[in-house]
Amino acid sequence: MLRNLIGYLDSVKARDPAPRSRAEILLYPGVWSLAFHRIAHRLYRARLFFLARAVNHLARFLTGNDIHPGARIGRRFFIDHGFTVIGETAEIGDDVTLYQNVTLGGTDPANGIAGKRHPTLHDGVIVGSGAQVLGPVQVGARARVGANAVVTKDVPEGATMVGIPARQMLVDVTAYQREFVPYGTPCSDCFDPEKQKLEMLQCEVEQLQKRLAELMVERQTPRLPDADALFKDRDRA
Repeated sequence: MLRNLIGYLDSVKARDPAPRSRAEILLYPGVWSLAFHRIAHRLYRARLFFLARAVNHLARFLTGNDIHPGARIGRRFFIDHGFTVIGETAEIGDDVTLYQNVTLGGTDPANGIAGKRHPTLHDGVIVGSGAQVLGPVQVGARARVGANAVVTKDVPEGATMVGIPARQMLVDVTAYQREFVPYGTPCSDCFDPEKQKLEMLQCEVEQLQKRLAELMVERQTPRLPDADALFKDRDRA
């Protein structure tokens, strides 16, 4: 148990360079949220729903994170800062990182979708601050959800999603090969798909302007009569 705890604290240290020691990490609200959830989830599985909810509410009061006792969470899960909401049927794999103000929310049960209502986050997913992942969507392994993105559809493995609604963006290979991207958001907009479209349109406009200028020059340049045509006209005369 002690070895597992040390391994967990080291995994947090690898994702957050701020703490100076393992003991400092033990003060993090995200660490306490996970500890309380382990207790609440055991009570939930034992069908002691009221006690599970009681532990859940105590954890929310102390840490600011609201994790439903029914949520299934893997190993080395880390909430950086707090004020995160995780729904009942959410499933989270190993080595997942959530930043502050993230919601793993469910769809309205009145829409006819019963049972699974919340997202599934596979191993190594990073969700940036303020992001919302809504409905029974699948977020593939090692995917990154950028800050304030709203995800309502499945996310491919290794994809980086940004925007509202979230869309996949191209990422430089040097950034893609990094094991951890803080906040799940590449700090560059040069691979934003919307910006790429604007750049393509700008190139097309520049080409059209260049062609138009060439046509204007051709029109303004006086043309000399063709010599063969002159000789033909003279012969006819």
